[in-house]
Amino acid sequence: MPFKPIKPKKVSEQIADQIRASILSGEFSPGCKLPPERELAELFGVSRPSVREALNILATGGMVSSYQGGGTVVLSLVETGGGNPLSELIRSQRERALDVIEVRKGLESWTAFHAAQRALPEDIRRIEETVRAMEHNLEEMHSSVEIDATFHLLIARATHNIVWLHLMQTIFDAMKEFQQSVWQAVYLTKEDHQQLFIHHRTVFEAIRKHDAEAARRAMLEHLTFAEQRSTAFITEQH
Repeated sequence: MPFKPIKPKKVSEQIADQIRASILSGEFSPGCKLPPERELAELFGVSRPSVREALNILATGGMVSSYQGGGTVVLSLVETGGGNPLSELIRSQRERALDVIEVRKGLESWTAFHAAQRALPEDIRRIEETVRAMEHNLEEMHSSVEIDATFHLLIARATHNIVWLHLMQTIFDAMKEFQQSVWQAVYLTKEDHQQLFIHHRTVFEAIRKHDAEAARRAMLEHLTFAEQRSTAFITEQH
């Protein structure tokens, strides 16, 4: 007979399956912390050792990483076991950041396009919150570099395509140090910050109106501007 006896799944494997499904659905984004073991045990109605074993299964599969005293963090699905080599490349050869921005122009213009088509009311609310935070920072002349990154990642989330989200998270993690340097060195005047705010607001308005083509064009215009300023920053460094 070709049939084999069915083996019941271990509790830890069932827990791992549910957490994995939540990660793949985008409920837990790259960089997010999972609830503590104790809380997960209560949620699943199981023992902490079963939860710990489930997290070990996920860690072995490269989906999460656990840190002593730091909890368990969701990893990007496109990261390697050695971390983010793209970040190391940009750190050693800053001009490579321009290559990344060129890639971002292609990726994010279409991310904005699909977000405009698929964004749910909750997605739009979250993006709007970042735009309002940028406006507040503009009035106080504070840097919005962290909010800027959140804005772009929320747009990726609004596509409801997990691959877009994980790709964008990996790129932003790699670009973080470079982006902070550009903000500090190039975006100096209120006019600079005003221009950036207008770009982000224009992208948001297109997504809110579900105008996919307008969102794509607005994002492309914004990233072309960022590319020009980044080029100026790198030229000044040489």
